[in-house]
Amino acid sequence: MLKTYKIFISGQVQGVGFRPFVYNLAKKYAIKGTVSNNEKGVVIYATQTSDSIELFYKEIIKNPPLVSRILTSEIEPSNFYQFDDFKIIHSSKKGQVNLPLTPDFAICDDCKKDVQNKKNKRYGYPFTTCVNCGPRWAITQSFPFERNHTSIDAFEMCDDCKKEYTNPGDRRFHSQTNTCSTCGIQLYLEDANSEKITTNKSTILKKTAQFLKEGKIIAIKNTSGYLLCCNAEDSNAIQKLRRLKNRPNKPFAVLFPSIEFLQKEIKLNEWQVKSLTSTELPITIISSKNYKGNIVLNEIAPKLNQLGVMLPYTGILQLLANELNFPIIATSGNIHGSPVLSSRNKAKKELHNVADYFLQHNLKITQPQDDSVLKFSFKFKQQVLFRRSRGFAPNYFNVQLNLSEKIMAMGADLKSSITFCPNQYVYVSQYLGNLENYDVYNRFLSMVDSFTKIFEQQPQVILVDKHPLYHSSEFGRNFAEKNNLKLVAIQHHKAHFAAVLGEHNLFDKKVLGIVFDGTGLGDDNAIWGGEFFNYEKNEIKRINHIEYFDWLLSDKMAKEPRISLLSLASSKIDGILEKKFTSNELKTYTTLKKSNTLKTSSVGRLFDAVASLLGITNFNTYEGEAAILLENLVINYNLKFCKSYLSSIEKGISSKEIINNIFKDIKMGKSNKSIISNFLFTLATAIIEMANANNYKYIALSGGVFQNTILVDMLLELAPKQIKLYFHKDLSPNDENISFGQLMYYIHIKN
Repeated sequence: MLKTYKIFISGQVQGVGFRPFVYNLAKKYAIKGTVSNNEKGVVIYATQTSDSIELFYKEIIKNPPLVSRILTSEIEPSNFYQFDDFKIIHSSKKGQVNLPLTPDFAICDDCKKDVQNKKNKRYGYPFTTCVNCGPRWAITQSFPFERNHTSIDAFEMCDDCKKEYTNPGDRRFHSQTNTCSTCGIQLYLEDANSEKITTNKSTILKKTAQFLKEGKIIAIKNTSGYLLCCNAEDSNAIQKLRRLKNRPNKPFAVLFPSIEFLQKEIKLNEWQVKSLTSTELPITIISSKNYKGNIVLNEIAPKLNQLGVMLPYTGILQLLANELNFPIIATSGNIHGSPVLSSRNKAKKELHNVADYFLQHNLKITQPQDDSVLKFSFKFKQQVLFRRSRGFAPNYFNVQLNLSEKIMAMGADLKSSITFCPNQYVYVSQYLGNLENYDVYNRFLSMVDSFTKIFEQQPQVILVDKHPLYHSSEFGRNFAEKNNLKLVAIQHHKAHFAAVLGEHNLFDKKVLGIVFDGTGLGDDNAIWGGEFFNYEKNEIKRINHIEYFDWLLSDKMAKEPRISLLSLASSKIDGILEKKFTSNELKTYTTLKKSNTLKTSSVGRLFDAVASLLGITNFNTYEGEAAILLENLVINYNLKFCKSYLSSIEKGISSKEIINNIFKDIKMGKSNKSIISNFLFTLATAIIEMANANNYKYIALSGGVFQNTILVDMLLELAPKQIKLYFHKDLSPNDENISFGQLMYYIHIKN
């Protein structure tokens, strides 16, 4: 007997080929009915026998499309409908969006074959996509995900593309980003004076490759924003790019033509290979210790034994890679500190004196994104996200909520992100940058605007950091006041702790929280950054902290590790300070120290002080440089040979004691590697001892210091079996997680 059932699927199910997948499956089971997108997911009406529909439903759930992610599914009997056939029907939207948005996907293997096959109509077409790959969030204007809700709607499909789009047997059946060279996006090459060099699709990428080989710098408009590229084997080109981009030491990412090319030049482990061939395809940081290729390592990653590598993740990059027999620098298209650029006019204005040539196209990018960055720890292969952006944003899948309020969390100022909860899902924006930068702040404002427009909802609650001078907090206060919204300020490090609690859903446990970072305003108006918290029964209490030391010269302290050393130095090591400051500086700063009242517990500044004491660096040219250089000197370690620089945590965790004991080892001639290993061991053992002394079974760790993968490995190795460690995995441990943590704090923690 024929019956009709309604099936509803929610999750990452739009823009992933779900409707065409359902269509072809319906044909397999001789089912008649319809499938459509709506504001909540995918809706299917199916008429056939109950047995056939049950098999159909089970196969949908068991073997969904490659890049989809089903979160919930429902099937229920419906009024009987006599359908003539099974059809995909246009989206119907009867309410506000309540489903995950779709991130960008790296080019799939099938599309790679298409652009390299001379017999294929997409041979050489840089914007080749299908239901399994291509830009999604980058071109989103509104939802549900339909072509007319994206910027690609400006390109009307030609007859051939329409045939593919309507052919159930084609991989591009109902592919919303479907275009070809006849009807699609146009690529062109121009010089810095906007003079067109060529638009010839058969030569344009050959010409670009030739310019790169000659040492030129090319600004490439990718589908998520601009990249600045040059030959990674050309020292002069890289030095020029550093000078013009105002990026003296921060490492560049390197794009290799293929995984095979990369593996010939350096050994990869299985986790790195999986990351580099995933649908997100982030920059993956690997050890460069055994590199045997021709790139100029010290120009790319000065003083580092690690390298950020990636593979082509769009058609443009894949076709360019096909013309290259060398790797290229592929760094964010901006001046250092500014947001990644996405419009031609802005790029020509900002990069006019940087790039020799511009590889342009005429697709509008609505959501510009940097490349995501991650690293795996050496011993335990713990994944650490350094930047969460393209491929990951704006979804966050680990939490679903049922709240009566619409909440927007404004995050912090450094490594800014925004979290919005307008429905049962949580949306964490891509990495935005440092809000001190005017253009980054404007990008932050446009992100607020995008979220409210896409979801057609204004927040009812605004969450901000307690720091009154953060730009994000100031905007949040003004926004709340202007719109008569509820405003809640949340302490920075408690938000960090709540973020890792939320990521692992630990709100039903007693947890020791460790938050180590550079800076954040504490409840006592000191600058926190070395905090021990207790979480229990929806309350967070600060139970300990790194002993306070002097916070000197405001933001200058974070930029000059020598100032952190000055703050922590006892009279025993004054001789070293005289080599790091002029006599006038030392006199002035010492006087300031004597009268200073602002204190800090910052572990980030402790790292800076250690780096300065060891003669590694006295000045940071990019955020966290001193800490990165410290970690860099310890490729591996042996706990048997490590010692703690603290006598006992019962007497307090003193940064000054650590510095004094390090100085003793320096005088004894101990190597930097040995001292740094001991320093990291000191922090790790202090954490484990604190847990043991207070009978904690769970430790949750957050803050930028936990981007140090040696420290992460040491903790995993030192933790006894009865203690479980929780690190961030789907969010970065740095301030990008603050907005999510603010949301978790507001929902779960008693004020």
